[in-house]
Amino acid sequence: MLSIPKKFFVTSGKASSKVTDLNAFDRALLSARIGEQNLVSVSSVLPAGIEQVEPHDLPVGAITHCVLAQMRGEEGEMISAGIAYASRKDGLGGYVSEGHIHGTKKALREILEWKMEEMARLRQLELKTVRYKIEELSIPMDRYGACIAALIYLD
Repeated sequence: MLSIPKKFFVTSGKASSKVTDLNAFDRALLSARIGEQNLVSVSSVLPAGIEQVEPHDLPVGAITHCVLAQMRGEEGEMISAGIAYASRKDGLGGYVSEGHIHGTKKALREILEWKMEEMARLRQLELKTVRYKIEELSIPMDRYGACIAALIYLD
């Protein structure tokens, strides 16, 4: 039997750490309220009829399917991670695109816009309004940093 999610929410976070970039990543997950789940990255197709809901807490240890964008960096760097998502105009689902750069939120938004346009062009279809969730972090000195953005699928 195939699992088809009925709902999703979008979340994001950013953090820094004096210890490692992995610790910064862990803190970013916690700030996005998905740091206590077992995340399983999946590709980027929204099923028909899926409903967006408000972010909420999930059970500790839950196997959680998501489209995850992450970017890690070191002191003095500007990093960004984000997702773009939209439904098809014909009502047959939608798409998610993730991205990450050493750069600004503005630059990443432009890249995500291009990715969504290409996804629609390849499929010869039109998308409804594209939405974005992007985090940007200027990493302080003597720190590591991480940004994340995620679309979380729910049953």
